[in-house]
Amino acid sequence: MNYLKEERLNVLAAEYVLGTLRGKARTRFQKLMMQYQAVSDAVSQWEQHLSGFADTIAPVTPGQNVWETIQLRLGHKVINTDHDNVVEIERAKRGRWRVLSMLSTAAALLLAVVLITTQPEPIDEVSHIAVVNNADNTPLWVIEVSSSSLSVKVTDAFAALDNKDYELWMVPASGEAPISLGLLPELGGDSRATPSILLDKSIAALAVSLEAPGGSVTGSPTEVLYIAPIVSV
Repeated sequence: MNYLKEERLNVLAAEYVLGTLRGKARTRFQKLMMQYQAVSDAVSQWEQHLSGFADTIAPVTPGQNVWETIQLRLGHKVINTDHDNVVEIERAKRGRWRVLSMLSTAAALLLAVVLITTQPEPIDEVSHIAVVNNADNTPLWVIEVSSSSLSVKVTDAFAALDNKDYELWMVPASGEAPISLGLLPELGGDSRATPSILLDKSIAALAVSLEAPGGSVTGSPTEVLYIAPIVSV
């Protein structure tokens, strides 16, 4: 069994911290903690996740029968053979097991909730990149493309022009008219949905045009400044 698989490791680490991992399984997991840093790190993360829950639980004073049962199990109190005492001890045992059962159920539910809420979001990896360079081959915009999003980042070398906007276009390999992807940011960056056609072989490159404020009014580039190839990564 591969204990280092992320999903399995998270479950075992959470059970270890909650105390529901017992017997040989707990001993085996403790050995793994000494052998692998990843296991120790997972336990530390779950300790941090769950430590806050303890602060939200109101303290409850145990009943007298709980203390008596503890004393009996430790041998600090002799069992009276009187029938009433025997009955009380049996009641205490049953109460103890009910409490343990409820605690185990609560721990399992807590573990399920925490596992669901702490699952990492799936990462949409960048598959293509385009770098828009100026005439001096200095990057002005860096464009990262994944299957769902197109992220544009403005570099420090970019200098905006007054009363002008920059528009991004897809250039079809067939020679057909460019297709607008909207205005480019002039500071920081932005992210937008990836058109399905963008990663198709029918698109040869990206282009940047200089436009009046608000972008092209004709649906075509007014003055093409830069062409950037789309590179697979």
